[in-house]
Amino acid sequence: MAQPYLSIIVPAYNEAERIPQTLLDMDRRLEHAEYSYEIIVVNDGSTDGTAEVVTRMMKALRHLKLIDRRENLGKGGTVREGMLAAAGAVRLFTDADNSTSIDQFDQMIPYFKDGYGVVIGSRTVRGAKLDPPEPLFRQIPGKLGNLEIQALLLPGIWDTQCGFKAFTEEASRKIFAVSRVKGWAFDVEVLALARRMGYRIKEVPVHWVNDARSHVKASSYLKFLAETLTIRWRLWRGEYNL
Repeated sequence: MAQPYLSIIVPAYNEAERIPQTLLDMDRRLEHAEYSYEIIVVNDGSTDGTAEVVTRMMKALRHLKLIDRRENLGKGGTVREGMLAAAGAVRLFTDADNSTSIDQFDQMIPYFKDGYGVVIGSRTVRGAKLDPPEPLFRQIPGKLGNLEIQALLLPGIWDTQCGFKAFTEEASRKIFAVSRVKGWAFDVEVLALARRMGYRIKEVPVHWVNDARSHVKASSYLKFLAETLTIRWRLWRGEYNL
C-alpha cells in the first residue's frame, strides 16, 4: 500500500458525543483533496463508548483507523502513540472538538515544500480569526503562560497551545520518540525538542472556533506551568536522548 501524504491524529477521551460530527466533517472536506490521507483516532481509555462509536464509523469512512488504548495516559501520551503509529509523509494532530477545520492544513503545505519541519496553527499571529474569542478567564492565564514559555524555551513562538500541529515524517519520528510529557504541556515539549534538533518551525494563522465544552480546567494551568519548568530543567541537564 502506498504511503499516504497526510496522517491526521485525533486524540480522544470521552468524545462519543462530539467525534462523529468531527470525523464526518474531516472526511467531507478531504473527499476531493489532491493528496492521500488517513485519519487515526487514538482512544485514551474513554469510558463513554468513544471506541465503539469510532468502530461503527469505520464501516463508512474507509480512511478511518482506531487505536484503542484501555488505560488513560493523558493527551501527550495519546498524541505520541498516534504520531509514531502513523504512516504519512506529513503527520498532523488536531482536537476532537474540530476547533480548527482540517481544510486549513492546505495553507501549511507550501511551508513543508520550503523546508520547514514543523508547521503549527496559531490563534495570535496576524490573520488568525477566533469565533468567538476565548473568554477572559482563559485569555489571561494563557497570555501569562506564553510569556513564561517564550522566556524559558521558545522565544518567538506566540501560540504553543493551538491543537493543530503538523510535522514531517522525519521530525515526527525523532521528536516523539524522545518526548516524555503526558499532560497539556506536551505541545511545549515537542516544539522545544524540534527547535533543539534544528527543525524550522512556522506559525500560520487559523480560524479557530471556541467550544464551550472544552475539557481544560482552570487548575490545569498550574500543572502546565510546572511541566514547562520541568521541560526546561530536562533540556538544561541533557536528559533527552537527542
